[in-house]
Amino acid sequence: MNLGRRCAAEGIGTAWLVFAGCGSAVLAAGFPETGIGFLGVAVAFGLAVMTMAYAIGHISGCHINPAVTIGLWAAGRTPARDVLPYIVTQVIGALLGAAALYFIASGKAGFSVLDGFASNGYGEHSPGGYSLGAGFLAECVLSGMFLFIIMGATDVRAPSALAPVAIGLGLTLIHLIGIPVTNLSVNPARSTGPALFVGGWAVGQLWMFWIAPLIGGVIGGFAYRALFAAEVEAPRKIVPRTEGRPVAANI
Repeated sequence: MNLGRRCAAEGIGTAWLVFAGCGSAVLAAGFPETGIGFLGVAVAFGLAVMTMAYAIGHISGCHINPAVTIGLWAAGRTPARDVLPYIVTQVIGALLGAAALYFIASGKAGFSVLDGFASNGYGEHSPGGYSLGAGFLAECVLSGMFLFIIMGATDVRAPSALAPVAIGLGLTLIHLIGIPVTNLSVNPARSTGPALFVGGWAVGQLWMFWIAPLIGGVIGGFAYRALFAAEVEAPRKIVPRTEGRPVAANI
């Protein structure tokens, strides 16, 4: 598959992740008093990545996250020439997903991005009041573990058809841990989309939601490769075939 089509898949996938995941937080988390809450938002993010893994995993690998792209590059699963185009397209997709969510949410009287718009934050903008240091460590550790899960689930020795399920459940789990701390990012593109609509403090704190996930992604990808890599690494082609049907591989 040529790079243009793979990047298009990454843009669509990231737009869906932001629209579905952040949309669940903005539109449904507390609606009206019996909304879906933290658990529902965590499940929504997990479902978003799982559905896209099945939809575009065989096309682009379904990174839909700059930290995943960087982590898979560090692990030797993604060629360097794909890194920048993937990340640029992921950010564009996140902005489009956030824009669609903004126009829907603004159709309700009283809506204001000042309520947060699912932006990530620390200190006074952390849902649980957690500090910068706590937020940075949480984002770094959870991003690293997410990459570790991805590496293991897409290992040539693992059952590849179930990789999207493991990855989706992994993302759900880390959201259950991290939402109270920072609203959970582990994805710089996901953080960028809503933050640019909120402006002010959200843009001012955005640096942390780039640096910490990227560091965690590199550590997680490199650690899995160093400790547990198969003698024959997973191929860089995204489409292994099982009984003639493509399945997601390097997600």
